[in-house]
Amino acid sequence: PAGHVRAAAAEMIVAFGAGPPAADVLAAPAAVGQTVSIPAGGTVGGALAVGNSDVTRLGHGPIRDVLLQTHYVSSAGKVVKAGGATVKNVSGFDLCRLLVGSRGTLGFLGDVILRTRPLAPTSRWYRSATDPFELLSEVYRPVSILWNGAETWIRLDGDDADIESVAASFGLAAVTDVPVLPTPHRWSLPPSRLAELRDHEPGSFVAEIGVGVVHHHRPAPAVEVDTPTRQLHGRVKHEFDPAGRLNPGIDLLAL
Repeated sequence: PAGHVRAAAAEMIVAFGAGPPAADVLAAPAAVGQTVSIPAGGTVGGALAVGNSDVTRLGHGPIRDVLLQTHYVSSAGKVVKAGGATVKNVSGFDLCRLLVGSRGTLGFLGDVILRTRPLAPTSRWYRSATDPFELLSEVYRPVSILWNGAETWIRLDGDDADIESVAASFGLAAVTDVPVLPTPHRWSLPPSRLAELRDHEPGSFVAEIGVGVVHHHRPAPAVEVDTPTRQLHGRVKHEFDPAGRLNPGIDLLAL
């Protein structure tokens, strides 16, 4: 059923229709000691369609790595299978990665199978006044580092004693709250350019250090897209949707 969420612990996957809320999907693998790296709000299908990774992307990878298999509806109205239900699925083109973030311009997601991962014994957020780029280079495998220009938040997963040892070494203060992400605009910058945000008003943004995603109150600066890239996108779109039926008017390169 479209709303049924099935977690298969032995295969480390969770399968369901793309419509259920993310909270329901996260609950199923949690019952068997696993989790899936998707944002907690909205629907999973929506997160996959817009390519919205969780704030744990630094440690767990982008959302495009989570989708193993999907049945999607093509522009011709046919149901097409992409990917496979196993992690070691390497044959053919990786359509799943192409569909993630395509905003419905290549096909509409139906049912999906996502890759799960073990739940960490301990997961804890800390706050620090230390420069976020220093924490990125010095702390071993942080799951997330968020910075708003004035303060830094860092999430550590693992054994409780190990986490406490790291926190003590870097003077991290445990917190139960994390910064509210500004929702109007989401920028994508090379991680090396995040230091340029020092010129922005503290608190007007939250940057995901080491990733390049910036949640900002202002629109992102305009980026000039080169002709070869635009032509490539056009050819891919034409192959999947020659009649222009799927989400007409959406320009992925202008987002």
